[in-house]
Amino acid sequence: MPILEGQGVTKYFGGLAAVSNVDFHIDQGEIVGLIGPNGAGKTTLFNLISAALPFKSGELRFKGQKLNGLKPHRICRMGIARTFQETKIFADMPVFQNVLVGASFGTPNRLSQADAAREASQALEFAGLSEMSTVPAKDLTLGYQKRIEVARALATKPELLLLDELMAGLNPTEVSEAMGMVTRIRESGITIFMVEHVMKAIMGICGRIMVLHHGEKIAEGTCQEIAANEKVIEVYLGGEAHARS
Repeated sequence: MPILEGQGVTKYFGGLAAVSNVDFHIDQGEIVGLIGPNGAGKTTLFNLISAALPFKSGELRFKGQKLNGLKPHRICRMGIARTFQETKIFADMPVFQNVLVGASFGTPNRLSQADAAREASQALEFAGLSEMSTVPAKDLTLGYQKRIEVARALATKPELLLLDELMAGLNPTEVSEAMGMVTRIRESGITIFMVEHVMKAIMGICGRIMVLHHGEKIAEGTCQEIAANEKVIEVYLGGEAHARS
């Protein structure tokens, strides 16, 4: 059953179509990967879903409810949370306060101060950040700052989590840990839509993959189908393999 649906989703920047007539769906309980070359429109699609960018062409629905025209805080309180390609943390605030923001302002129902603190603490524990709760966010490594974003998103009690390059810049050990965390998030009942360039992660944890190129959806299928798709190999996987060789 689809939790998120897009029909004809389009976004232009001037005369350039960053996302062009994209149809897609995310079923409840899935981990769906979104891949494609740089500039393919992946983050733009996430920005449209989360209302960070407005659009007039096409339609997005979450659990059957139209998202077009809603503000970002409304989207969040409906049950869609996200992380960002470039980490957006409150650098001078302690880790706990960063996550408390999500619990205090992003949940469907306004929580008391005590309940918000409880939710923030649970999210910190889930993300492995409890021992760092009093540390200023800016003093943590990139890997832990990305976990702060995940914990803050989880503190809003989402049903759908958008992860935008969670594993970019991480070392192999951190990537494996992040993959485990994403799997545990799904096992907790949260659906995941993730943009990622780390193919080990995409192929290792996603049940289905969608591919964008120049704003258009060029392929969709299982990991095996995408890995064997000649067009995807030509425009993305083959280029990456060549770059690594």
